[in-house]
Amino acid sequence: MWKVGLYLTKNLCSPSNYNINTSLREYAFKSNLKIKWIRPEKIPCQKPEKSGDLQKIGDVDSKGFPLQFSDSQELLDADEMVKKMFSLGFLPRKYSTQVLRHEMVCTVQRHHLDFGSMESRIASMTSIIRNWQELYEQFPRNKKLNVRLKELIDKRKKFLKYLRRWDYKRYEWLLSKLDVVYHPPPNEFRRVTRKESLCKLTDKYCNDLKEQRLKQYKATLESQQIEFLRDKIKLAIQIRTGTDKSLKEHSAALLRCGVVQCGVCSHQFPNMHGNVR
Repeated sequence: MWKVGLYLTKNLCSPSNYNINTSLREYAFKSNLKIKWIRPEKIPCQKPEKSGDLQKIGDVDSKGFPLQFSDSQELLDADEMVKKMFSLGFLPRKYSTQVLRHEMVCTVQRHHLDFGSMESRIASMTSIIRNWQELYEQFPRNKKLNVRLKELIDKRKKFLKYLRRWDYKRYEWLLSKLDVVYHPPPNEFRRVTRKESLCKLTDKYCNDLKEQRLKQYKATLESQQIEFLRDKIKLAIQIRTGTDKSLKEHSAALLRCGVVQCGVCSHQFPNMHGNVR
């Protein structure tokens, strides 16, 4: 029984019975050109290269005091050991970030009580983003920090988009103050694919090759330009001398025949008197 099944499989399921094209495939071919494409590395939005932050959060003076005790006269008159205990070097990280955040807001606020304007809120968010980016580099597996950082970056982009639309001068001034680059979202999102990238690289290779050959051909023509001009001048002189001789011979033949040629319109008239004019 199995021999019958094997016979039917070989004869009925062969490609010749179904007219299947068994030629070589023409898709997904490998080009002979020396073009190499490497998939670009995906940059996450939490990185400063993608978020647009050109600077880090910076360092704070470890001997300074937190905001709660910055104006305390008792702490200024206290002992050195007490000052050291209340300095930012001995306190948790959040007090240092509060000081840096306050300093950044003070650089862009409109007056000393301005903490709710668009510029102050963007400066505050920028300080928090840079602090969280530094923490995320130390703890890349912190998923909660990753999500909060991404949401805050998107929120700052919305604020910058609003400020760019309604007050462009203040928007440029704020970006220069905070050292931030705003990347507007694209109108159309296109995924990076191997096929499309290879087509673009092939077009670029062909255009570069065409320009290179045109430059070489131009250089060869410029090197032959002097000889070409010399030959052209010699040929022009020969043509000029030949035409002068032919014109003299033609005018002498006309005079011998008794025909006078007008010097204005080159019209020929018979010489009625027989004399030469």
